[in-house]
Amino acid sequence: MTDSPAAGPVPYGEWPSPISADDVVAAAASPGDVRAVGDDVFWNESRPAEGGRIQVVRQRADGTTTDLLPEGWSARTRVHEYGGGAWLATADWLYFSSWDDQRLHRLRLGPDGAVGDPEPITPEPGEHHGLRYADAEATVDGRHLVCVRERHGAGEVTNEIVSLATDGSAEPVVLFTGTDFVAAPRLSPAGDTLAWISWNHPDMPWDATRLHVASLAPEASSLTDVTTVAGGPGESVIQPLWSDDGVLHFVSDRTGWWNIHALENGDVVAVTDMALDIGTPAWVFAMSRYAFLDDGRLVFAATDAGLDRLFVGGPSGPTALDLPYTELSSVVARGDRVLFVAAGFDSEAVVVTLPFAGTPGPHQVLRPARPMPVGEEWFSKGEPVSFPSGPDGERTAHALYYAPTNPDVEAPEGTAPPLLVVIHGGPTAMARARLDLAKQFWTTRGFAVVDVNYGGSTGFGRPYRELLQGAWGIVDVEDCVAAAEHLASDGLADPTRLCIRGGSAGGFTVLAAMVQTDTFAAGASSYGVADLTALAEETHKFESRYLDGLIGPYPETKAIYDERSPIEHVDSLDHPLIVFQGLEDEIVPPNQSEMIVDALRAKGVPVAYLAFEGEQHGFRRSETVVRVLGSELAFYGRVLGFRPAGDLPEVEIHGM
Repeated sequence: MTDSPAAGPVPYGEWPSPISADDVVAAAASPGDVRAVGDDVFWNESRPAEGGRIQVVRQRADGTTTDLLPEGWSARTRVHEYGGGAWLATADWLYFSSWDDQRLHRLRLGPDGAVGDPEPITPEPGEHHGLRYADAEATVDGRHLVCVRERHGAGEVTNEIVSLATDGSAEPVVLFTGTDFVAAPRLSPAGDTLAWISWNHPDMPWDATRLHVASLAPEASSLTDVTTVAGGPGESVIQPLWSDDGVLHFVSDRTGWWNIHALENGDVVAVTDMALDIGTPAWVFAMSRYAFLDDGRLVFAATDAGLDRLFVGGPSGPTALDLPYTELSSVVARGDRVLFVAAGFDSEAVVVTLPFAGTPGPHQVLRPARPMPVGEEWFSKGEPVSFPSGPDGERTAHALYYAPTNPDVEAPEGTAPPLLVVIHGGPTAMARARLDLAKQFWTTRGFAVVDVNYGGSTGFGRPYRELLQGAWGIVDVEDCVAAAEHLASDGLADPTRLCIRGGSAGGFTVLAAMVQTDTFAAGASSYGVADLTALAEETHKFESRYLDGLIGPYPETKAIYDERSPIEHVDSLDHPLIVFQGLEDEIVPPNQSEMIVDALRAKGVPVAYLAFEGEQHGFRRSETVVRVLGSELAFYGRVLGFRPAGDLPEVEIHGM
């Protein structure tokens, strides 16, 4: 429903907006991984209106676009719970991990789309979702896949690299095992050498990994001469990639920044040397930030002050290209063209192709974004800001600031807007530098928004990323408070109406900030962590030792876990809170939200709780996203004393 324009000054927070919660998800289908096979381009799309399922799309050379998966199928893997790398396309087949049973399936491709129904090529596990697959590559002859398998059953979850017949005629064969985690199995152009990365607890892949190579036997039956060629303590090696001439490349942060290196005659040689991050944290599989053109030139994305830029190599070094995008992912090449997913502050994610016949040609959008409900004049564009933080202002923190923007109204003179401080998840992640209608939902209503790249965020080098080591719940809280106070002191936010919201790790920072400070008048936590001890004992394998670095080894430092846990300091939480939780969340289980809600109810602090059946970690269903946005706005209006425009859902607030 679109609000009507108002006459005369309208208080911040009460502005009528043409962007409804329904608009945020209507026809939304965010593209993900991109692949090129011959003249065809494939990508996947997350579709909230279809229950959040992942569809795989093929576009032919003539521009014809076809959905490949039948109704009810979703290409999504549960490996590491975060997934990624769930499908692989060849000229004749689509191989994908089915969300329902986690088995690998194949689907024959014809000239006009899929032929027949998906058929499984991996055995049915002994327990539901007991065998999970991700990050596959096909051998040169197309008869085998090499991929990551995660085995669940009695005892410890096992992660390993396996090979399997593409027709499902044989049981998978284990090629490599013995480390806690593996990722990115990549075959050389000749198909006789395999590269991959591994790491062990308590490291995360952005802390320390190792890069291995080995000879692959015929029929992908075994590996020999396994050798570690890069990585180790204090070095994160990610995204291995072979150039067409058989040279292994990879991204390493050995210089303090994730840059591209190559293995030449057994030595590691720097290919790029920039004070910029080319790599991004390996939360999911199959991430790609660089590629090689057929003439050998390197094309890569790098992050500068929280914004991405695309570079191309040349005789005098890399050159930044002038493109209207600030967020780039899934960079791949085919011949003399580069494909990638891109977004900007005035564009949602699109699939782009860029020809390089000598010099870069004009880019072309292969898969456009959905039509917007408003023109660009309504969009608040992110502005990078930096500000002092820490007890004595001794360090600099970063954020993206979005001003209230609505061409139909003006605010009363001498007033300042409420501020919504957004805390990204991870916490090893970064603020998204892209058009997000969920943010515009707020800015068009008269909220200022600041998306904080607190210490520990990526995109600012390894030393900045390591600021959170042993300091989660301290540095992130200091930086989000500093962001709010910085904007309030500049007159860009009302100091009495500072709000904070975040999900997952961001939800923990919300709770920590509200128990440690009186800065925020209200907060919203989505599947946030309330009890660090419970998280350390209950969470999934991938993150089960993550807190060793962020807090300290467990259980040796349990006293610190208790000290940092918001649930242990509920007596200090006196401001209203709204909590959202998916009831199938295996990363941050529902009891984390329930314990903080129960404690606030017992204390009499105003609290609202909305739990959603069928939702996991991160809300994917359109009806959930709509309910969360509308409920959060209604909640702020009631607890802060203003009347948001438009029809909003009823929210039960215990204690009011």
